Amino acid sequence: MGRALVRDVPYALSLSAAWAWRVGLIIVVAGMLIWLLGHISLLIIPLLLAGLLASLLLPVMGLLRKARVPNGLAVALTVVGFLGVVGSMATLAGRQLALGFTDLWDEVVEGIRQVQTWLHDGPLGLTDFQIDQFISEGASAVQNNSGSIVTGVISLGSSAGSFAAGALLAVFALIFFLLEGERIWRFVVGLMPRDARTAVDGAGRRGWSSMANYVRVQMLVAFVDAVGIGVGAALIGVPLALPLSVLVFLGSFIPIVGALFTGLVAVLLALVANGWVNALIMLAIVLVVQQLEGHVLQPLIMGPAVSLHPLAVVLAVAGGTLIAGIPGALFSVPLLAVVNTVVRYIAARSWETDPVVGGIPPPPDGLPEPPEDPPLSDEDTNNHPIHTTTPDDTRKANQ
Repeated sequence: MGRALVRDVPYALSLSAAWAWRVGLIIVVAGMLIWLLGHISLLIIPLLLAGLLASLLLPVMGLLRKARVPNGLAVALTVVGFLGVVGSMATLAGRQLALGFTDLWDEVVEGIRQVQTWLHDGPLGLTDFQIDQFISEGASAVQNNSGSIVTGVISLGSSAGSFAAGALLAVFALIFFLLEGERIWRFVVGLMPRDARTAVDGAGRRGWSSMANYVRVQMLVAFVDAVGIGVGAALIGVPLALPLSVLVFLGSFIPIVGALFTGLVAVLLALVANGWVNALIMLAIVLVVQQLEGHVLQPLIMGPAVSLHPLAVVLAVAGGTLIAGIPGALFSVPLLAVVNTVVRYIAARSWETDPVVGGIPPPPDGLPEPPEDPPLSDEDTNNHPIHTTTPDDTRKANQ
């Protein structure tokens, strides 16, 4: 009876039902995972940031190691040098902002007076009494919502404390990623089932390479955006060109959206300081830089580096922003690049022919392949810290 009912169900409906419950299960598990990660974001975000920074700083570590600098000293020099560069940029930009806003204050006051004049003499025709009444109502609204404002200030202080704790955790994790990254990864691989270690090792290494390529290319894109907008602002006389360049550089790490937002800040600054004509010229400069990024840098450099279509990048940024705000926008593209690389690697069974699997480097060009090691005995296998299967073992197991 049951078999007859199954035969009566159309094949398309049966196939759709099979896909539906599997996709629904994936969505439920993904939602639970996102919910869980949201409650430990203070732990996850610093670790992700440390991973991005480690992939960026590893070439510097490599140069120091080639110069025969001890491993611990190389890590210390790399981390201290990186923090010094970031701190110097932040200090320089902060001083420029403080001086610049002091000079701009008179212009801001003059702009407010112009707005008041427009409200009085413009098409609205408001009287001085009405303008003063609106200002009084605004002040009363602020006083009536003082409790909410105090709560917001307290939450801001709590966020600042969380930010400081996350920054310390990120630096701490960065030190150990640089110092013992290979050892940590081998430990993670050793936790996997023995038959899956080869695939996990190869997929993880390929995903890490993809993330490193993304960070380095994004550094180049951010530098081009910062130089283009900063130099353009300086040439047309927009104040605060240097801190504006730093802001554009940092904002460009959020692909597409970040540079556009910081460019609008440049246009607004030009409008306040120099008027409509200067703001329109600044807008034209921002659009030219954006076109350079979108039609030259993204297709020719970013695309081959991470193998992601621009539409996928835009959707990843939008989805990450909806789920996790600014951190989601920052980490969505590198995570998508890693997932894309890992899925492709596993689907193609590339670990069966990958010479780097298990940490075994490929032979130099022109040299024969190394001879195969004799099979390990049970005692040797148990004493080996991390046992990884070879491609031949995998093929024999599948047969």
